[in-house]
Amino acid sequence: MVFMQNIRNVAIIAHVDHGKTTLVDRMLHQAKLFRDNQETGELILDNNDLERERGITILSKNVSVRYKGYKINIIDTPGHSDFGGEVERVLNMADGVLLVVDAFEGPMPQTRFVLQKAIELGLKPIVVVNKVDKPNCDPEATQEAVFDLMFNLGANNDQLEFPTAYGSAKQGWMGEDWQTPAEDISYLMDLIIEYIPSPIVPEGNTQMMISSLDYSSYLGRIAVGRLHRGTLQAGQSITLAKRDGSMVKTKIKELYTFEGLGKERTKSVVEAGEICAVLLDLDKNVAFEIGDTICDADAPEALPPIKVDEPTMSMLFTINTSPFFGKEGKYVTSRHLRDRLYAELEKNLAMRIEETGSPDQLLVYGRGIMHLSVLIETMRREGYELQVGQPKVIIKEIDRQKCEPVEQLTVLVPEEFSSKVIDVVTRRKGEVGTIDTKGDRVQLDFTIPSRGIIGLRNTLLTATNGEAIIAHRFLEFQPWKGDMDDHKYGALIAKETGEATAYSISKLQDRGPFFIEPGDHVYAGEVIGESLRPGNDIVINVVTAKNLTNMRSKSADDKSTTSPAIKMSLEEAMEYIREDEYLEITPSNLRIRKIILDEIERKRARIAAGYKDE
Repeated sequence: MVFMQNIRNVAIIAHVDHGKTTLVDRMLHQAKLFRDNQETGELILDNNDLERERGITILSKNVSVRYKGYKINIIDTPGHSDFGGEVERVLNMADGVLLVVDAFEGPMPQTRFVLQKAIELGLKPIVVVNKVDKPNCDPEATQEAVFDLMFNLGANNDQLEFPTAYGSAKQGWMGEDWQTPAEDISYLMDLIIEYIPSPIVPEGNTQMMISSLDYSSYLGRIAVGRLHRGTLQAGQSITLAKRDGSMVKTKIKELYTFEGLGKERTKSVVEAGEICAVLLDLDKNVAFEIGDTICDADAPEALPPIKVDEPTMSMLFTINTSPFFGKEGKYVTSRHLRDRLYAELEKNLAMRIEETGSPDQLLVYGRGIMHLSVLIETMRREGYELQVGQPKVIIKEIDRQKCEPVEQLTVLVPEEFSSKVIDVVTRRKGEVGTIDTKGDRVQLDFTIPSRGIIGLRNTLLTATNGEAIIAHRFLEFQPWKGDMDDHKYGALIAKETGEATAYSISKLQDRGPFFIEPGDHVYAGEVIGESLRPGNDIVINVVTAKNLTNMRSKSADDKSTTSPAIKMSLEEAMEYIREDEYLEITPSNLRIRKIILDEIERKRARIAAGYKDE
């Protein structure tokens, strides 16, 4: 065994929105990666527009800083449950973790999930109690709560003797005492050098597990991982050991190490313990995957492959066929859609694509609503028009039994709402696990089928006056839990194409809430609101204008009062649509529509499917 003394590999883990990406930005500034007068903006690592807007990290990233003669490789990991697979893989590259915890909120459900993985891998933690500037926060109680959590997760004595840094990443300081602000975050940087162990390098020939993928439109797929043992150099012959047991002889085309915010091409020898990126000289018919091992050319020895999260949900992607087709997007054909989705496969590891009987339609599999919505939102910003169908969970047959994905759901709510939450979740086949009181709040743990998660967030937020904090993660496939009661209301459907008028909408408001406003353009078959009659769709005309006579003027029409329209986010709309509906997505609009736009054709289809016509 050899120790690489001047390298520290550290991953940053936390619940979503606890400030870890901001902290990484401060570490980059501390290492003087930027000039004092250089404008970098906030959240340097979240350089994707979606990441900045949502305040979440979607993809893990590797950066490195040089500090006091040490190279610190920092791995920023996602905190949202849909991206949990990213967390598990990148932890394999680290020797220790920075656990960032909000001083007010304390350890949260996702903290538990990520921390458990780190403890199981034997990683040494440093606890960072962040946001100590928040009003009414209790940093010392937060630190005690982290200790209790680690103890409950089975941490060993070495892990329980963790150091703690207190501070505010936003204000740019970390210190030993939360009541005494420091000048910068050098205290935390010193803790990393002192407490995070050096990489241990076993003896033997070359081994590197591919833990993550990068993608370049010029170079193609790039393998990222930590060199477990041996050395690597550009031009070196190697063997690629695939997860299926096959071996492929090839060589390293280009080799990169992480310096600052980017990768630097190197011709030097990369020593074991370093995190690097490798471009392989492979035939077009051979592709490497997460879990493959880069081995010695002559005596290859594969590392045990790591698990990649399975998809749990599917959605039908198809071209836009609405009457408003092509008005807003640049990329509207099936070839555009197909090329874009298959290009996404190169870097989106948990995504799968399945062909359908139609060249215009593809089944896309992902890890959850957010995982798929991030892809869809990215595409619409790039100028794509598309339609998606209702999200559906993946059903498997295990031991001749129909099985479905089940998730662990944690809901944190004020005590007075706990019975409402239990009622909502159990109606969706959820089973109550543990109930813990935390101050004036109750933490409820459930196991629930993944299909019960679809649309649950909005229902729970409504039932708890917006107080519920919800987190969920995939658990396993379990036997089918049975049919769920679907009490969804019917739809209000536009009868004609045209511009919606205030006069028509105001006269029809007793039918239910609307998704449109006066002046919006609608088409026949578009879902423009929610019917208050459960299960009953109502076709209405919202483009009728008031007849203008000597007694009725247009100015009087302007006085028609309408309630504010319901505006859904992309995820909310994806969760809302029914089996016979599509969500039309364009760069400027989200519209829900019936798959069959014509009213008479819809009725015929219902009768043919055995439904009684209302």
